[in-house]
Amino acid sequence: MGCQCSKLNPCCWDSQFKAAVLEVPDIKNEGNSKVDDIPAFHEFTFEQLKNATSGFAVENIVSEHGEKAPNVVYKGKLENQRRIAVKRFNRMAWPDARQFLEEARSVGQLRNQRLANLLGCCYEEDERLLVAEFMPNETLAKHLFHWEKQPMKWPMRLRVVLHLAQALEYCTNKGRALYHDLNAYRVLFDEDGNPRLSSFGLMKNSRDGKSYSTNLAFTPPEYLRTVLIIVCNSVLESEIEFDLQLFSTQNHYLLEPKILYYFAFVLSSCSGRVTPESVIYSFGTLLLDLISGKHIPPSHALDLIRDRNLQMLTDSCLEGQFSDDDGTELVRLASRCLQYEPRERPNPKSLVTALTPLQKETEFYHFSIPVLVATREFWTFLNAWCGTYESENFSENLFQVLSYILMGIPHSGFCTPVSPLGEACLRGDLTAIHEILQKISYKDDEGVANELSFQMWTDQMQETLNSKKKGDVAFKQKDFGMAIECYSQFIDVGTMVSPTVYARRSLSYLMNEMPQEALNDAMQGQVVSPVWHVASYLQAAALNALGMENEAQAALKEGTTLEARRNATSGHK
Repeated sequence: MGCQCSKLNPCCWDSQFKAAVLEVPDIKNEGNSKVDDIPAFHEFTFEQLKNATSGFAVENIVSEHGEKAPNVVYKGKLENQRRIAVKRFNRMAWPDARQFLEEARSVGQLRNQRLANLLGCCYEEDERLLVAEFMPNETLAKHLFHWEKQPMKWPMRLRVVLHLAQALEYCTNKGRALYHDLNAYRVLFDEDGNPRLSSFGLMKNSRDGKSYSTNLAFTPPEYLRTVLIIVCNSVLESEIEFDLQLFSTQNHYLLEPKILYYFAFVLSSCSGRVTPESVIYSFGTLLLDLISGKHIPPSHALDLIRDRNLQMLTDSCLEGQFSDDDGTELVRLASRCLQYEPRERPNPKSLVTALTPLQKETEFYHFSIPVLVATREFWTFLNAWCGTYESENFSENLFQVLSYILMGIPHSGFCTPVSPLGEACLRGDLTAIHEILQKISYKDDEGVANELSFQMWTDQMQETLNSKKKGDVAFKQKDFGMAIECYSQFIDVGTMVSPTVYARRSLSYLMNEMPQEALNDAMQGQVVSPVWHVASYLQAAALNALGMENEAQAALKEGTTLEARRNATSGHK
């Protein structure tokens, strides 16, 4: 039953996995409940997305190359509290607005729990933006190549490739078999730690029309063949020695550097045509990433496989976590995906078929067999008796270790804040929140030191400042109705912007049992100051008052994260 580990070392799982909690899934709704909650594809205005991302603030950038990326991805939050990822293309990527909209609408019809689903788009003037579900737990590249706390466990790696194969199978069945530049940065992790495939890669014109990186070592061989004639002609003219046989065996890394440079130049000026078979090739490179823990060139990996040198190929962090048979089977599958001839590669359905047995076996490493069998028989009887045994994957779903446990990441279901303000917002203690806001005053406002110079301006500016001061006096004296009136006068003039004023008016609204207005002000405070933890905490308090407990927990977690990051930064100074 898959409990035999590698002959080299015994299984060395942490104690937390031995005590991992078993959850009984809702069999009827398994795989559907989350998808049902996803709204239909929507066309957003540029102003909506600008507000959601706090004006496309640098602090909200989540794409791997930051501001330097040609198409930048931001995290954001809509007015209904849904967290989103917004991809903003450069102005040359989609010159045809109609083509962009048609392509986005087509991808936006897909809805599956294995995808980071596309929620909408925006195409105003030269702006082209895509909106997708936000995945808060980083990319596969981060967890695999740049991990900090723990390397990814073997069962989690198998779960990643299974979920990815299922995503590709779903897309293929829906007529979207082509995926552009499939790599470890395209695999994201949701709030439960489950892997999802980014929907951005399903857009035909992604990466400004280029389907693959110009890195020769990871490019499908059929793509390289499209430029081979150009390179050969140029090589003959320049009398550079070129080994065609060496190229045809995919040993690109052994070619002369000047040949490689020329290949990269030609590839950068060509647009490769993605095919279903080339997507499988990229899937094979991801399998190698997960086996080795490194971004290893396929040609080098295939050499190690042919030489049966699997120890050099396998990530040393995985020692003792899998059986020899499982490791061999995954390597064999990677070899099939990397076949030189596209027609010899498997399709997504066969990938799922091959990976499912491996997944099932690795689910049970941390259980004793007698307990497992007894528990399985009990739940099988119970569900059959209740008439709810409707899932063919019941047994493997029932005993699946939760992904966030395997990943070693905190779950978003509940967050315990560490600061007095966070705890007060969690309790809904408005009196304590008032005392804390009164104490911190305007310390978090930028530009407050310029108040004296502002007073020397027009009578209107003087009146504006007086309104704020009157609001502060009323706020201190707990006259929250007057505080709302005075702060509103200050905000409506619009000459000065203060996140603290929004925070104080937000609390004043809560004191007057106006939670929706309080939420609006807390969100506006975050627009003004994107990384201000106070705004997130007040959103949590307002959301709790509105009865939106899940959204309140998400806001509370965000505030806790921002505050911890701020404290860490100030501690390093």
